[in-house]
Amino acid sequence: MHDKQIRRRRAVLALLVAISLALLTDYFGASPNSPLHSVQRGVSTVLSPLEAGASTVLSPFRDVGNYVSTIFTDKSKLARLQARYDQLVQSYARIQYEGIQYRKAAAILKLDTNYNLSAYGPLAAQVIGQDPVLWYKTIIVDRGSDSGVRIYDPVVGPGGLVGDVSQVGPVTSVVSLVTSPNFAVGAMIENEAGATGLVQPEVGNPSTLSMVDIPAGSNVSFDQLVVTSGFKDPNNPSIESYAPPGIPIGTVSSPNPQSSVLTNQEVNVTPLADLEHLSLVQILTHPHA
Repeated sequence: MHDKQIRRRRAVLALLVAISLALLTDYFGASPNSPLHSVQRGVSTVLSPLEAGASTVLSPFRDVGNYVSTIFTDKSKLARLQARYDQLVQSYARIQYEGIQYRKAAAILKLDTNYNLSAYGPLAAQVIGQDPVLWYKTIIVDRGSDSGVRIYDPVVGPGGLVGDVSQVGPVTSVVSLVTSPNFAVGAMIENEAGATGLVQPEVGNPSTLSMVDIPAGSNVSFDQLVVTSGFKDPNNPSIESYAPPGIPIGTVSSPNPQSSVLTNQEVNVTPLADLEHLSLVQILTHPHA
């Protein structure tokens, strides 16, 4: 039974192939006006509207497919562009940071050269912490006793004197800034009189320094440079300033209204160092060299 079905199927297939070959031979060999060509034209005439309609119906679906494909392609491009943009932003931020650090290092190097600070054992340090209060009284640096840092070592930064070391750990130190309430340093005004005094934060306005105990008649004027005096007590050699002489502190901003030609004077001093944006400083580990 099974063999008969197979034979019948083979016979039908052979018959269809023979008919197809006969039709193809007749089609290609016949004239354009033959019945087969007429049938073809009739079928085309009937199916053409159906084909056009189907194309019109299916067009939105093709458009949707193309749109979805475009979305996925655009999303892939957008993801690549976003990754590239993020990379460029990071590179730009790094270059900006390195540029800022370079300018600050150059400013400190200029300070070293102009005031011969290399004789005092300058030690570079990164600022790793800052006092969160309004006037930035202290900072934390990444150098400590393991690097030779000691209490009262003066600290300089871009512009001039920053403060002094107030606490020392093995690998970090706390630096009290010139605006700290406990800060004070002997100073001198660079004018003809060479007036000396004591620089300390102004009461009620820590962002401004005051230079007090200036001898009367010292001829102090606006914008004169104030530097460390590096004083020593001739009667007691053990008493001397922690800071070597000549380090810039600030400039005279305005004489204090309490100044007098008969008594010691007091003037306001604007710090030269930008205390709010410190990131790189130098600790003078041999201030009495």
